[in-house]
Amino acid sequence: MFDCRVPMRHIPPMRLGYFTMPLHPPHRDPAQTLQEDRDAVILADKLGFHDAFVGEHLTDRCENVTNSFIFLATLIGETRTIKLASGTSNLSQSHPVVIAAQAAMFDHLAKGRFIFGISPGALSSDAEALGILAEDRNRMFAEAIDVILAIWERDPPYDIDLPGNRYKVTTAKSHVPEIGRGVMYKPYQKPRPEIVGTVVAPHSKGVIAMGERDFHPLSANFLLPHWLPSHWENYAEGRRRAGKTPDPADWRIARTIFVADDDRVARRYAREDAASPYRFYWKQLREKMMRARRHVIFKLHESEDDGAVTLERLLGELVLCGTVDNVVDQLLALRQRSGDFGEIVYAGMDWVDPKLARRSMELMANEVMPRVNRAIGGPAKEPPREAARI
Repeated sequence: MFDCRVPMRHIPPMRLGYFTMPLHPPHRDPAQTLQEDRDAVILADKLGFHDAFVGEHLTDRCENVTNSFIFLATLIGETRTIKLASGTSNLSQSHPVVIAAQAAMFDHLAKGRFIFGISPGALSSDAEALGILAEDRNRMFAEAIDVILAIWERDPPYDIDLPGNRYKVTTAKSHVPEIGRGVMYKPYQKPRPEIVGTVVAPHSKGVIAMGERDFHPLSANFLLPHWLPSHWENYAEGRRRAGKTPDPADWRIARTIFVADDDRVARRYAREDAASPYRFYWKQLREKMMRARRHVIFKLHESEDDGAVTLERLLGELVLCGTVDNVVDQLLALRQRSGDFGEIVYAGMDWVDPKLARRSMELMANEVMPRVNRAIGGPAKEPPREAARI
């Protein structure tokens, strides 16, 4: 029981976001798939999606975006309101001076329609190609973000020499203030853009650090829903350590979703057809996670036998599909299981059938989200999670 003196609160509308890795069959022409991925973000903007996260990988034939900043820059003039997000910028793969300068410049080009999504960079073939396969890329990531923030917070000549950090940054020897030499961009947004970290692992300790630093978590669409509360619990712990009250509006949850006008079409396209882009996507993800020994995200518990991690399980548990009514019910059930969160992030797929793919996004924005928000709007039926612990 909770204290009845805890005031009821208004729950803000759940936002709708978009995330794409992207992931396409290897036989497809990159010129076509890049345009398809651009079209998806342009459509998301027209439909009122809040943001669009675009991933990047260097050495995967199926994942065609090698630099999210370059890709997103082509969309600044093609979109009006959607926030363009690196999803993610892989911080172990470039010097933090390069990333800090490029991210700040992008923020100016986009006039603040920018979210800085960050990660260490998980693809082992990228690391091997860069000669950092044996490095602790999580540590490189942590050191890099510390330096990026220091660059944005300080003035030249910077003199960044953080304890235990491999990256030392200064322009002291070459700084000429009167001509602007030795000076780096600061972001358009003050003091910095929103920083979002994608979270995959159950019980991730990195989410605690996000909470402490006011970075915002995006729980990946990869993991089974029963792991999701562990992300909120750790984020909330981090916020409390920082002396702040955790706000569910800061938490994004990504899911793989397909909405259709007919349930049979939805099941066929999202799960059953051999040519289903969802079946291709999850076959690829299952193979990658199994090889990387990260497939606990697909298990009901950590000791569950690997044989339980079948493609059919992933399609059944991780693809929300059906008519508008069915998807609304599934999203409300997800929210009941995970707790309150601020944004549902719709995962982009290859457009095997462009008409169905576009229709799904239209139904999601125009019919599913309004019904979800009507269902959760107004006074909460229970107090905030933090208040319930009092």
